[in-house]
Amino acid sequence: MSSLMPAPVIPAVMVPDTAEVLARAAPMSRNEREQLIARIRQLLRKQDAVLVAHYYVHEDLQMIAEETGGHVADSLEMARFGHEHSATTLVVAGVRFMGETAKILNPEKRVLMATLEAECSLDLECPASQFIPFCDAHPDRTVVVYSNTSAEVKARADWVVTSGIAVQLVRHLKEQGERILWAPDRHLGSYLQQTTGADMMLWPGACVVHEAFKAQALAEMKRQHPDAAVLAHPESPAAVLDLADVVGSTTQLIDAARRLSQHELIVATDNGIFHKMKQAAPDKLLIEAPTAGAGATCRSCAHCPWMAMNDMRGLAHVLETGDNEVHLDEEVRVKALRATARMLDFARSLKASGTAAPRQA
Repeated sequence: MSSLMPAPVIPAVMVPDTAEVLARAAPMSRNEREQLIARIRQLLRKQDAVLVAHYYVHEDLQMIAEETGGHVADSLEMARFGHEHSATTLVVAGVRFMGETAKILNPEKRVLMATLEAECSLDLECPASQFIPFCDAHPDRTVVVYSNTSAEVKARADWVVTSGIAVQLVRHLKEQGERILWAPDRHLGSYLQQTTGADMMLWPGACVVHEAFKAQALAEMKRQHPDAAVLAHPESPAAVLDLADVVGSTTQLIDAARRLSQHELIVATDNGIFHKMKQAAPDKLLIEAPTAGAGATCRSCAHCPWMAMNDMRGLAHVLETGDNEVHLDEEVRVKALRATARMLDFARSLKASGTAAPRQA
């Protein structure tokens, strides 16, 4: 059983235009770029700092992270890497909830972000001021929140989860007889309910990038590329997932790109992932899933505008000045840690047991 909750009406989110965000950056010469990279490397060493970058940020930031002993990953692996690394400063290239998660897990470390402007539509559409009273009104349900939420929302949750382990966790809770209140992504929640059969009440949020993918246009693209496989993130609408050959988290989609036999891959997630996909499968042709078509209103057009706010100049600035440090109320952090640590413990148990994530839609 699944139900989209009778709202509170979620707040309207002002979504920046990705093209406009990218256009703000001043052009950079090759020499300036090389000097900036060298400066960032030096600052990371000097400050005992490690860079953790999400798959969706610019490939330059991903490259710097990889080449300086940092990490490029999905939000689960970002959290785990930062928690286990010995560096005294964590620098997060991503969106705000990722920096908050790093601080939740590492109160003794300084956590900096390349930019504090980088929000997430899922986080913004699930404000704690509305979410907490709703949870209190449904005390019979286990509260499971996606990692794309604020520290305050995580503090009210019983579990935090990422897309990489969401199916296994929800199935586990169903087997325990739990009824679930899920937030904030309704498309991922619907996919989880369909996959596991769990009784879930769904908060009505959505990702501005993934919701923009259009099933009708994707079906036409498949006709034009009949031998292509479709890879889709489960934050995409159900009609898009129905056309996918593989549904999975960012890490799972990169793995699929590596192992699938098809030469052409149509990818329905943020195009920032193409950097790692090309490394994993250099022989494959990667094609963006369409965001155009009937009803198209997308401003992100397959790339998150907030992820696009991360750049090398901003990274160098925070390392030089200490700006953009993440601070959390300690009571909130401790409460949020419970559900976040449960996520990491559950992920470790899956890994130890060799439980494989589902690969097929």
